[in-house]
Amino acid sequence: MGILIQGGRIVDAATDTDKKGDIYLEDGVITEIGEKLKIKDKSDKVIDAKGCLVMPGLIDLHVHFRDPGQTQKEDIETGSRAAARGGVTTVVAMPNTTPVIDSPDRVNYVHNKAKQLAGIHVLQAGAITQGEKGQELSDIEGMVKAGIPALSEDGKSVMNTRLCKEAMEVAEKFNVPIFAHCEDIDLRGDGCMNEDENARRLGLPGICNAVEDVIAARDILLARETGARLHLCHCSTEGVAKMMEIVKEEGLDNITAEVCPHHFILTSDDIKCDDPNYKMNPPLRTKKDVDALIRGLKDGSFKVISTDHAPHAVPEKTGSIRNAAFGIVGIETSFALSYTALVETGILTISQLIEKMSWNPAQILGSDRGTLQKGHPADIVIADIDHEYKIDKNEFASKGRNTPFDGWKVKGKILYTICDGKVVYQNA
Repeated sequence: MGILIQGGRIVDAATDTDKKGDIYLEDGVITEIGEKLKIKDKSDKVIDAKGCLVMPGLIDLHVHFRDPGQTQKEDIETGSRAAARGGVTTVVAMPNTTPVIDSPDRVNYVHNKAKQLAGIHVLQAGAITQGEKGQELSDIEGMVKAGIPALSEDGKSVMNTRLCKEAMEVAEKFNVPIFAHCEDIDLRGDGCMNEDENARRLGLPGICNAVEDVIAARDILLARETGARLHLCHCSTEGVAKMMEIVKEEGLDNITAEVCPHHFILTSDDIKCDDPNYKMNPPLRTKKDVDALIRGLKDGSFKVISTDHAPHAVPEKTGSIRNAAFGIVGIETSFALSYTALVETGILTISQLIEKMSWNPAQILGSDRGTLQKGHPADIVIADIDHEYKIDKNEFASKGRNTPFDGWKVKGKILYTICDGKVVYQNA
């Protein structure tokens, strides 16, 4: 059975396309793009996309699906449903599970389970060091053969600089990127929010910008020396924004970086009271930092928007920021929040937003997805970008409800998510 998507506004950053038209999908592939296309069989499904945006499936390079071992927070099935509801058709899952994904067998566990339960593509990253203990490298070659798209120590940094350099040399040999969580754990101490007047007002220990900046600078220098592909995760500071400007100016194409919606929308000023839903790592920074992140998104220093989707069980996000777990959910709200904050305000065009949420992530992964070109996989999202709606955490498909955006009014509602030519989400 084919699918005919009729009359939508087709936007594809890869081909600089922005036009009304039809798309025909067959056997999981885009087979025709044009005007007034016809169904080929009476069993074909027809989707009326008039007045709607038709774009490539979103690719989220940074999610936590908590499987294995932490499935009370999320699992591959619920995480994938949440992704589909947010228009995301490919994710890279971080390896800080229980046990840590640091071997080919554990990579295979996730990939095999995803094939059975997930309607989207779940790509499992491998840990840089065994058990994420920062002492000895994991079986990188074995995990590459098992299909990891990237290496990451996410949740922490490899603090041993010599070992980090060695990891980059191995990653460069096997042509896999390193996704770096940049955090000097000794400098962070017991900090739980940004180090500023808001932390002092709430009587909470702070996390200074240098916690992130020091490791980001180190990793950029190591990538420059080794030639390894480096992707900086969840950037939050003006300092990292300035570093990425230099990277761009110097043409260091092996180094890329992402920003999350919560970091370019919220500041520590939004934390009015001791609310753990505002606790994430890195923390919400100042307006000066947010302005720098937005400039970096606009000028292309930051090439990717990801979520760092981090679901937690209710008890872990109850009480004080001081004792709560770091992290918020984001995969179901990322497109709407980004569209509302960046496109509706004129900061980015819709094509530039799609480039950062589909095409650029695909390029980092070396994937043929993230585009609506004929012959490419039929990963497609249809969204209503005209009508405002309210985010309701109780409607989430994720097990996690830990979001500061509950009740926010946004535009960009996902109506259909199609992955490999199959409808995996349809708004009721």
